[in-house]
Amino acid sequence: PELQVIYFDYDRSDVRPDQLPRLEQNLKFLQANPQDKVYITGHCDERGTREYNLALGERRAAAVRQYLIKGGIDPGRIGFQSKGEEEPLALGHDEASWAKNRRCEFQRMY
Repeated sequence: PELQVIYFDYDRSDVRPDQLPRLEQNLKFLQANPQDKVYITGHCDERGTREYNLALGERRAAAVRQYLIKGGIDPGRIGFQSKGEEEPLALGHDEASWAKNRRCEFQRMY
């Protein structure tokens, strides 16, 4: 995919150092495609309350959005929201599943 998923540590919304190359690739894609807009969706694992996870997912999406804005992308090109724990990628109840669910996904808008 042109836009990479960004993964997060448990209960954190700061971008992990190992995810910076993926985020940088997304930034370069948006710089090369100025007509594109993106929508960032923040996700969480199942631990924590629904309300807490919605807020955490929003902080994750906002952190990713801020990185792109600092890289020169017009804020008007980047929408964001949180799904909290509502749309897990992995359905297991273990660290391997939870790690896949702590993420921000990108959707291109035309």
